[in-house]
Amino acid sequence: MNLHEFLTPIQDICRRPGPFDRIVLTSRVRLARNLKDTPFPGRATKQQRDEHLQIIKPVVESLTSMKKGFSQELNDLADLDRQLLVERHLISRELAKKKQGAAFVLSKDETCSIMINEEDHLRMQVILPGLQVKEAWKAVDKIDTQLENKLPIAFSGRYGFLTACPTNTGTGMRVSAMLHLPGLVIAEHMQQTITAVNKLGLAVRGLYGEGTEALGNVFQISNQMTLGETEFDIIERLNKVVVQIIENEENARAKLLESNPEMVFNNIGRAYGILTNAHVISSKEAKNLLSLLRLGLDLGYFPEMDPEVVDELFIVTEPAHIQHRECKKMSPEERDIMRATQLRERLEGMQRPSMQVIAAKNDDRPDTGESDSSEDTQSDAQDGSGQET
Repeated sequence: MNLHEFLTPIQDICRRPGPFDRIVLTSRVRLARNLKDTPFPGRATKQQRDEHLQIIKPVVESLTSMKKGFSQELNDLADLDRQLLVERHLISRELAKKKQGAAFVLSKDETCSIMINEEDHLRMQVILPGLQVKEAWKAVDKIDTQLENKLPIAFSGRYGFLTACPTNTGTGMRVSAMLHLPGLVIAEHMQQTITAVNKLGLAVRGLYGEGTEALGNVFQISNQMTLGETEFDIIERLNKVVVQIIENEENARAKLLESNPEMVFNNIGRAYGILTNAHVISSKEAKNLLSLLRLGLDLGYFPEMDPEVVDELFIVTEPAHIQHRECKKMSPEERDIMRATQLRERLEGMQRPSMQVIAAKNDDRPDTGESDSSEDTQSDAQDGSGQET
């Protein structure tokens, strides 16, 4: 079975429900582990990396969670397939650059991915839909326990799990949630949110993690500290912060509808008009407009449309997915044309946005006199740029 025969269709992945999935797209817990008494990947020779791979890969493949999964070494993987896996968040950008002595293993349902010889000997992650950081932790902890019973893991009684980067030493854990926050961005409350989150020891990153920008109003909230705290403490803090951000985003959306519904409708209507009529569109522009379309769906402007359609388009209009669909390598200009074609075809027949439903809801809403709780999370952050088209 090859990679594309194994991968779950995007539309099926987008139909997986999760708690608070109107705002929280996914939750992820990643653990970094290394073999003891041997050089870590960055200091290992090619021969040593190959030896490490031959030790680790069979053990990972034998795990209960990885039965009937898929594994492949990177030197056998085409560049386009590497990029496609990055776009699906199944491997990291760092692993995608590796050649010899690196591999990945996917579980059957693709919720678990284990990377071998990335920055560390082992990078294992579990990704679940919606806000499920606790559930993701339980799943990856079970895998970690099985690996510790079968492999000699580098651990210090003083520092905890030893990792290539000191910022991962200790628990070796990164917990993150991917959030869609157009309300806070439009209301210019995002910068204050970022500042508040940073003060709590958490980081706000873009769609593809560290060093990337928040295209499509999608932000990744993750822990910064891994040393001196327990896994439980890290998860509890991040979960509480994300719940607060969800509330602030909901409040921002409600406030925008109350104070300036015409502006909201105008933004969503313009996004609809461009996406259904454009003949050339970049990846960046498509994501930002699809974000507004998804906001319109959440607010009820498109009562008959399935929100999973927009979620699917957010992924399948990525560069590697477009080229895979067309079965050829394409220039950025060719991709921009094909992306626009794909959007027009997929959204053909989509009803125009309607304010009538929203007006009816607003007429029925009681005046609570409540203030906007998102005022403590303000921002002038941009919605992101710089991804390849």
